[in-house]
Amino acid sequence: MTASGLPQSAAPLHTGSHDLPVSAELSRFMAESWAPSALPDSARVPAHAVTPARRARLSARFPGERLIVPAGELTVRSNDCDHRFRPHSAYAWLTGLTGEDQAGGVLVMEPSGPHGHEAVLYLRPRSPRVDGDEEFYRDRRYGEFWVGRRPDLAEAERLTGIRCAHLDTLGSPTGRSIGTDPELAAALSELRLVKDAWEVEQLQLAVDHTTAGFEDVVRALPRALAHPRGERWIEGVFGLRARAEGNGTGYETIAASGAHACVLHWIRNDGRLHRDDLLLLDAGVETDSLYTADITRTLPLSGRFSPVQRQVYELVLAAQDAGIAALRPGARFRDFHRAAMAVISEGLAEWGVLKDARGDLHRRYTLCGSGHMLGLDVHDCAKARAETYLDGVLEEGQVLTVEPGLYLQPDDETLPAELRGIGVRIEDDLVVTAEGARLMSGALPRTVAGIEEWMGTLLDDRA
Repeated sequence: MTASGLPQSAAPLHTGSHDLPVSAELSRFMAESWAPSALPDSARVPAHAVTPARRARLSARFPGERLIVPAGELTVRSNDCDHRFRPHSAYAWLTGLTGEDQAGGVLVMEPSGPHGHEAVLYLRPRSPRVDGDEEFYRDRRYGEFWVGRRPDLAEAERLTGIRCAHLDTLGSPTGRSIGTDPELAAALSELRLVKDAWEVEQLQLAVDHTTAGFEDVVRALPRALAHPRGERWIEGVFGLRARAEGNGTGYETIAASGAHACVLHWIRNDGRLHRDDLLLLDAGVETDSLYTADITRTLPLSGRFSPVQRQVYELVLAAQDAGIAALRPGARFRDFHRAAMAVISEGLAEWGVLKDARGDLHRRYTLCGSGHMLGLDVHDCAKARAETYLDGVLEEGQVLTVEPGLYLQPDDETLPAELRGIGVRIEDDLVVTAEGARLMSGALPRTVAGIEEWMGTLLDDRA
């Protein structure tokens, strides 16, 4: 049976309304004379060496229970066009499979022995090129000639080190499924809170590619400033780097100039750039292994901060410095946010925006938390229980962002006129170490002087 409940022979082909019918003669001809094209015997998923330990840790949490972790299904974008597929992060973490060909795949952890599990991967394998099976050249969703080659079951077993079976044989297994079982979802988030060495390497790679993307953006500023939708020019420049170096962006790029920077998740990116404004760029490259960076810089489009822009920027930078200084194993997760907000509150009081630094009135101008876990998801491990994450303590090997911001709305009459419409966020990625935390994104300058010098150098060097 297929995942839809139909036998393979009766499973409908995903064809277009404008596709021509196929004659019996053509069907026979299409099945003939294809040369072998096997994958190399040495091919392995990059995470091949680390996934067994991950599955063992999950197995230990649920002895004797069947565990079901689907990759997910394709989702229609428009009529017969699907969104680009990305497998569920837990599925990728447990199997090492990260490609678009994983749509419909399911990992089942079958109880085996008194405490352990056997992992079985149910996949849609490569279509046989035989008379009567037209999927490989007619099916727009899964056909090899339409969307690319899938491994056969033997190849998939070599790639992953996991026993593989045809998706049609899965049926409707009962057990704990990540889509319906909050306890399993929480466990899989909590198991990912501390990154192994391979994951930290992947995250550093994502950060390094993202750094290059920010450099690309600065070099492109003259073209972007001349374009009526300069924000989208910026988005496109960064997106080119993300697709060239990795799987794409880890989330929708925020390219927010002027007052748009006061909208925390501004992804319309349809505005013009003005030289006197700031550009808030929040962007991250996702590697082919699906680990993403998450970095924000707020840049003066003229290359130089005005006095009031500098005033706001340096307060946010001081808050970020305080937050970073609070990172260490054993510290409460919320400590770095509280440290950053104490600086923000005191600064707003010094400016006369707040009467004093006590209470939470500063939140009118900051709106959100000052960071989150980072990994396969940009907001990683989000299903973890509060006591293990938000109300928990930091551990060596965790990777997180520190990203305080000030969002001074253009119509906020509690603010002096010169402050209105300025939005500043500074966001960096850090890994918790035995001594404190290592700044993974330190190649991108954070200080006013550093940014101005960096921008000047890149603009002078552009070809």
